[in-house]
Amino acid sequence: MKLYLLAAAASALTLAACAPAETPAPVVEPPAVEEPVAEPVAEAPAQTIVDIAAGNPDFSTLVAAVQAAGLAETLSGPGPFTVFAPTNAAFAALPEGTLDSLLLPENKDQLTQILTYHVVAGKVMAADVPSADAGVATSTVAGLDLSVRAEADGSVKVNDATVTTADIEASNGVIHVIDTVVLPRPAE
Repeated sequence: MKLYLLAAAASALTLAACAPAETPAPVVEPPAVEEPVAEPVAEAPAQTIVDIAAGNPDFSTLVAAVQAAGLAETLSGPGPFTVFAPTNAAFAALPEGTLDSLLLPENKDQLTQILTYHVVAGKVMAADVPSADAGVATSTVAGLDLSVRAEADGSVKVNDATVTTADIEASNGVIHVIDTVVLPRPAE
């Protein structure tokens, strides 16, 4: 019996040695999943047009005029607005006594019309300004048209004023700094 068990064990070993080796099952890698890359989100500016103007000493005259006209709340509202903002130097270039006269309470309507002539409803970035040869008039909040155009030399003009600094973004629009106070034309 020992011999029988020995012969059976030898046969089993021989058969195991001659049997084809088992091929392991192929390992299937799961397909690579691309993680979505979050697009960077540009943070909206936290300050309104009035906040930015009030924080810049070059706009102190404009801020005083906006307050005298009662427009601070409107220009702090949701907008969006595009403001062509004259600097203190631009206001100083007005004929002597003009600004003082405009700031008087009895001239509030005239001051309001002049200031709203510097405001366009909507957000107009400098890159969106039409070329001078397009002949497109830009309607202001005052209900009057401005000639806002990109000149061949790359400058942006607002009537006779030149934009000296463009695209100052605010939470409720954009400011373009201009070097001259634009006044409604007499025909308007």
